[in-house]
Formats: sequence, structure tokens, C-alpha cells
Amino acid sequence: MKIGIDASRANSVLRTGTEWYSYHLIKELAKIDKENSYILYLDKEPVSDLKEALKHNKNFKFKILKWPWSNFWTLGRLSLEMLFNSPKVLFVPAHGLPFFCPRKTITTVHDIAFVHESILYRRKKLPSKIINFLVKLFTFGRHRADSLDYLNWSTKRSLKVAKKIIAVSHFTKSEILNHYKDTKSEKIEVIHNGYNDEQYKHINNEKKIKEVLHKYGIDVPYFLYVGRLERKKNTPNLLEAFSMLKEDYPSWPIHLSLVGSASYGYDEVKFVIEDFDLSPYLNIPGWIADEDMPYIYAGALAFIFPSKHEGFGIPVIEAMATGLPTAVSNLKVLKEVAQDASIYFDYNNPREIADLMIELYKNEDLRKDLAKKGLKRATNFSWQKSAKETLEIITSL
Repeated sequence: MKIGIDASRANSVLRTGTEWYSYHLIKELAKIDKENSYILYLDKEPVSDLKEALKHNKNFKFKILKWPWSNFWTLGRLSLEMLFNSPKVLFVPAHGLPFFCPRKTITTVHDIAFVHESILYRRKKLPSKIINFLVKLFTFGRHRADSLDYLNWSTKRSLKVAKKIIAVSHFTKSEILNHYKDTKSEKIEVIHNGYNDEQYKHINNEKKIKEVLHKYGIDVPYFLYVGRLERKKNTPNLLEAFSMLKEDYPSWPIHLSLVGSASYGYDEVKFVIEDFDLSPYLNIPGWIADEDMPYIYAGALAFIFPSKHEGFGIPVIEAMATGLPTAVSNLKVLKEVAQDASIYFDYNNPREIADLMIELYKNEDLRKDLAKKGLKRATNFSWQKSAKETLEIITSL
């Protein structure tokens, strides 16, 4: 069977959530499927690690679809390919589908956070008046050329057009069904995300940990947060909670490391840092190479994840897999993922977050218990398992 995959996100150099999801699924599919033939559609030449991941499976071929503009590659160039040369099955590892799709199309919905945090998404307007006109034309005046309208339109269309929808958690599936009432439940299959279990594991190499921490200027001991630095991820409340900890225990030598790129709402993050005079106690190294991240986790005292909304929460699994005790938002999806291997807090309550951080700092037995439970819980997830279940859906069509 001829299977097409939109591999444009997997072909990124600096990957985050959806890009890593795409990359690891393609890599694992190449390991387990030697029967079907695959065409990986790209918007540019394949990056080195993507080529390396596929070199042992000759059934996987790249096809570069040139497009003269920086926008609308999926809606434009990939649509033309599907119109004139479509595969038997098309898999798009994100919610945006081309205009023209094979009848057997599968897509993944990672979350619909934009429904709840709409003000954070209506911010990026596409630059051209011509583009705005075309968007209005094709959507019969219902949408504009901004990111929120695109997310609303593309998600609704994908749920209607795709033969099968993959949701990365039961929580995401329930959100889809609650918000998009016309979507049939049997159309959605839940396949949990995985994590790189070859890389994220319990690490005892203290020398290497110290080398990596020194490389990024991270002071010990430290609480760790991993994710974008923005309002949606609730970074301001985490900083306020940390300021409460420092106010209660000013002599404690504890730091807070924020690993991730600045995003929308970072001005508020900077304001909180300045307002509470937290700079001496923070490490903000920005984006960190993926091969170094396990050591960043391993060197921390505990992992704190205060997000307001998640579709899954891969950093939580990565933290648990390295033996790091975790404290996370009391979101349904994080309880689905971590179960009893984490402690939970109200993400709207900085005082509660601060008290849990204080407890984690003081209580070594609690940290050991959470670390033990986390290591066990992480074994329930892998990209190999995700790829196997995804392949079952593909071949079932």
C-alpha cells in the first residue's frame, strides 16, 4: 500500500512538540513496517537526522514539493500533489489538512487550547492584504487571516474531512466531542504520545550532569520547568510562587530554571521577574539541544509544570523517565498521564504552588517516592507503542 505522510514538521531543525511527534512516529514506522511503501512530503531538503532515521528502510522515499511562498504550503502545494498524484492513505501528524485529500486521510489533533485561551491566539496576522482577501473569499467571509481563525477553521474542517482522527489523550478526545458536536466518537482513536526512551532514562553520571549544567550556566540546587515561557503555560504564576518561597525562606540556596523559548505574554513574565527581583535566583538558558535535556532533568531537585492547558504533556513523561519527582497542574489530562506518580496543585493558586515546592525541598522521602513511581509510570509510554498503534489505524483503512 502506498502511504503518504506530511513530513514537513518532522523536517525542522529546532523541534518542539508537534515536530518531535512527527519525527519520532516516522522514525519508528520505518523500523516496524517493511511491507508498505511511504512517500514523505517535504517543503525543503531533508535534514540530516531525518535522513539518518530512514536510511535502513528503502520503502521510505522523500518527495520535495517546491513552493515559492513561505505561507500555505499545505493548503497550496500539498493540495496540488493530492489532486494529481495522491497516495492510497494520507497521514498528516497535525490538524491542518490540504484542500484536496484522499478519501482515506488520517490526522492528529494534539489539543484545542485555542478554544479556551482564544485571546492568546488572535495575535498573529498574516502580512498581506491579498492573503486576507483570499482567506475571506475561500471561507465565504467567515474567517480572517489570523492564527485563531485559521485554527478554528482548519480544525473543524479536519474533523469533518478526515476518515480517522488520532487524539493524543482521552481528555483531548472528550474536548473535541464536547466542542465539535457533529464529530462522531467512533471516528476518533486515542493514541498516547511517547517519549525518547533511548535518551530519557535514569542517569547516574554526575560528571556529565555537572558538565551540561555548567555549559548552560545553571546553578544547583534548582527546580525545573520545561516549556514555552508564556502566559498560556502559566509561567507568571510559577514565578510568583517561587517569589513566595524565597520570601518565606530567603536563606535557602534554591534556584528556578526555566527551559524554553519566549512566546506570547513574555512581557508579563519579564514584569514579574523584575517586580519580585528574581533575576539572581533564575536560570533562563533558552532553547537547549535535545541531547543535553536528559542531564538538565537529572540535575534538578524536582520538576514543576504549572500549565493551564495541555493536550498531553510530554515533558512530564520525560521528567518521570529520568527519575525526577514531579509536581504538576491539576488538569484532567495530566492526571490521565501521570496518575499517582505526581502531586498536583491548583495552577491558579501561587500560594499552593509555593507550598508544594517548599514541601518538595524539605521532604527527601517524598522526592524518593515520587521518583520511584515516576520511573514505573513512564514505562507505559513509548514512541514504538505509538507508532505500532498508528500503523494499525493506517492499515485498517
